[in-house]
Amino acid sequence: MAARTFRIAPSILSANFARLGDEVAEVVAAGADMIHFDVMDNHYVPNLTVGPVVCEAIRPLTESVIDVHLMVRPVDRIIPDFARAGANIISFHPEASEHVDRTVGLIHDSGCKAGLALNPATPLSCLDHVLHKLDLVLIMSVNPGFGGQQFISHALEKLRNARRKIDDLGRAIMLEVDGGVNAGNIAGIARAGADTFVAGSAIFGSKDYRATISQMRDALRSVG
Repeated sequence: MAARTFRIAPSILSANFARLGDEVAEVVAAGADMIHFDVMDNHYVPNLTVGPVVCEAIRPLTESVIDVHLMVRPVDRIIPDFARAGANIISFHPEASEHVDRTVGLIHDSGCKAGLALNPATPLSCLDHVLHKLDLVLIMSVNPGFGGQQFISHALEKLRNARRKIDDLGRAIMLEVDGGVNAGNIAGIARAGADTFVAGSAIFGSKDYRATISQMRDALRSVG
């Protein structure tokens, strides 16, 4: 496996929302590469979280990449709002779009990188006709809707297969994993092919963000 750039993306879903700006600043200072926004609508998934106004409020506080994961249906209406609010990457689920190719184009036309997010039971075949247009593939290693869930082990095989598809295509596409990632399993997840790691409760639930992110990076160094 060729050398990869690893990225750690704390999810604000597990942050203290009473002091969200400080939380974002603290994880960035602790070494986070990206800030992950989990956007839920209580329709596509059974939870309700944040909208573009929160992204807009956070944008001036950090120069880090804001990685927006839309778990909403329908999805097209809200994409331009998040782009204007300062998102850098916007990912969506194929089940939430009437026309996946069109939604990918809308994200690009809005000035953002585009990602496709696949639930544990969503097949990789959803990538077959759009992978060449994507900047990121997000493999869900939990069922979306709530933080703090355990990593679903069969996501490792899905990551391996997704990595092969990306490598065969020969494009620089990020392979992100979201759900149950922590310092104890991050190396194994990286060996399966992931290069971008969303971690919510593992980071924001810890007492020392810098120490936790350092432990993750130490584990990733063992992968090479």
